[in-house]
Amino acid sequence: MAVEIQERADTFRQYALKRAVDLKKLVAPYLQASKTIPTGLSLSEVYRSRRTSILNYFNATLEDWENWHWQMTHRITDPHVLIDLLPGLTPDQCEEINRVGKTFRWAVSPYYLSLMSDTDSLDPIRLQGLPTLAELADDFGEDDPMGEKITSPAPGITRRYPDRLIINVTNMCAMYCRHCQRRRNIGETDTHSPRTQLKAALDYIRANPEIRDVLITGGDALLLSDLTLDWLLSELHAIPHVEIKRLGTRAPVTLPMRVTDELCSVLAKYPPIYINTQFNHPKEVTEDAKKAADKLISAGVVLGNQAVLLKGINHQPEVMKKLNQELLKIRVRPYYIFHAKNVKGTRHFVPRVQEGLAVMEQLRGHTSGLAVPTYIINAPKGGGKTPILPQYLMSLDENKAILRTWEGKLVQYETP
Repeated sequence: MAVEIQERADTFRQYALKRAVDLKKLVAPYLQASKTIPTGLSLSEVYRSRRTSILNYFNATLEDWENWHWQMTHRITDPHVLIDLLPGLTPDQCEEINRVGKTFRWAVSPYYLSLMSDTDSLDPIRLQGLPTLAELADDFGEDDPMGEKITSPAPGITRRYPDRLIINVTNMCAMYCRHCQRRRNIGETDTHSPRTQLKAALDYIRANPEIRDVLITGGDALLLSDLTLDWLLSELHAIPHVEIKRLGTRAPVTLPMRVTDELCSVLAKYPPIYINTQFNHPKEVTEDAKKAADKLISAGVVLGNQAVLLKGINHQPEVMKKLNQELLKIRVRPYYIFHAKNVKGTRHFVPRVQEGLAVMEQLRGHTSGLAVPTYIINAPKGGGKTPILPQYLMSLDENKAILRTWEGKLVQYETP
């Protein structure tokens, strides 16, 4: 009997060892590709060198660099300044930026500029931050594909779901992303929503007790002053039926020095607070971003990431996998992958849905479930988030389901 048990155990072990060899073969292509994908943490020395060059240009100090107000007042908005700060930028590219800027506003924080390649015009950071003629190429898309104008029952509010809504508090950002879904709101000047509008939004929330989840966004919610954020969060916190406060911000990506001790003291007063940010490429996961994430987590904030699937930036499965794995290192949970919206002037960023599904195929089962966000297409005209999945359920009847596993194997699952 003991011999039979040992033989059975040996058989199981041999199977497990063969299985482990097969699994290593599955992950080998990614491990090889991963070596060629730059990350912010691996480029720290390069970024510090770029920071020094920018500081020298502005005759500024490291103390200035760490001051988010300095970063905002020194946003780069002149293509001729870019020529000095990005030596590889050609006069033709400079003229291109100037031409597009007459139609679509642009601005880049010194910090985010320090992440850009000097020479590579297809650098994923440059593509997100600097205009290209592709923005003027055709009339694809709409100004408001999400139908926010027709889903606004009160000033500053967007409501698409039964129990939650958005308050839009500003049009200001540290950087105007070239794929922005609300580029129609950017205008030519930075403006925060007036206090009267915010009070009207709060009155609407108080009058609708089914609202339990409020997202403060813009623009970038963290570009409100600490004083205004403190007031707004305290008002929401005092509403009995509001259970969750959320902030939409790209500051950890484009302006991590905005996450100050003073800001964290404000946020710590009003739990639970969730912050969803938008890292789109592993190069954005930097030491400064990690520092900002650490501070927010210490203040009790729960961090999630809402990446946008962007052609030429992160639509390759190995890049998205690397991004999500880098995010987990700094304790930011991948939450959503949004398919790029059909916004006017952004056609060159919009991938095929098939490419999004290919990304998901290479995430589920191929990496930790923590690194697998939900792939979302926003239905037009305020129809809301629609999850998109590869087909795993092949058939279903009263007694069984036929499933396709992450490896593509068909299995029968009994459901008596």
